[in-house]
Amino acid sequence: MPKAPSPFLSGLRCRCPACGEGKLYAGFLKIAPECNVCGADFSTADTGDGPAFFVMFFAGFIVAPMALMLEAMAHPPGWVHAAIWLPLTVALCAWMLRPFKATLFALQWATGAEEGRLVQPTPMPLAESPQDPKA
Repeated sequence: MPKAPSPFLSGLRCRCPACGEGKLYAGFLKIAPECNVCGADFSTADTGDGPAFFVMFFAGFIVAPMALMLEAMAHPPGWVHAAIWLPLTVALCAWMLRPFKATLFALQWATGAEEGRLVQPTPMPLAESPQDPKA
């Protein structure tokens, strides 16, 4: 059995988490139905909002300090901040979203993670009441 590729490496390269070679995406963010090399089924792919959260977090971590430094050094008007930081933030998020989504999917694939489900508890038999010794 061949060794599975690193989920981080295949995710950052946007490749199949099973073989590490096939393309993961059929569009900008649409995951392909299956790997074009090994035929792995990607129909269970669902990363939810995780990639968007991490991308926004890291983009904010990069952009916010730069915006604060510019404000502290030059005090530009608001429109200058908007003209610089809005396009930079959008471009940074668009650039990071594909690899983050692919990495989270590859980690789900490697660990066998599935959507959480509520399990119906099995009914416990009622304990029988002790017999009344007076009866």
